[in-house]
Order: sequence, then C-alpha cells, then structure tokens
Amino acid sequence: MPIIVNVDVMMAKRKISSTELSQKMGITMANLSILKNNKAKAVRFSTLEKLCEILDCQPGDILEYVKD
Repeated sequence: MPIIVNVDVMMAKRKISSTELSQKMGITMANLSILKNNKAKAVRFSTLEKLCEILDCQPGDILEYVKD
C-alpha cells in the first residue's frame, strides 16, 4: 500500500504509550493497533485531527506516500 501511517514513529518521538494515546483519543487499543500496523483502509479527518492535536504534529508527520 503506497500510504504509510507513521503513528508509531510519532508516538516514539513524543514518548507516549499506546495505552495513553488510546485513552486520550477515546479509541480502543484494537483500533489504535490497526492504525499503527498500517492495516487501516481509511482514516477519518476527525481521527487525524485528534492524533495531530495529541502528538503535537502535522498530518504529513503521520501520513507518508511511498511510490510502488
């Protein structure tokens, strides 16, 4: 898949655990895991906005396009 989700990279940079991020976002650990492991087929703008708010980053820090 040419779109890579770098949530795990930003979490490491911000030193935040999966448990803490899922609680702050109000999503389950399972849904966060789907994002972290690049298994998501889509991401809502509201979810992306919340990730950026909590991780203090830009959407481009989380999403990356890699040509096949």
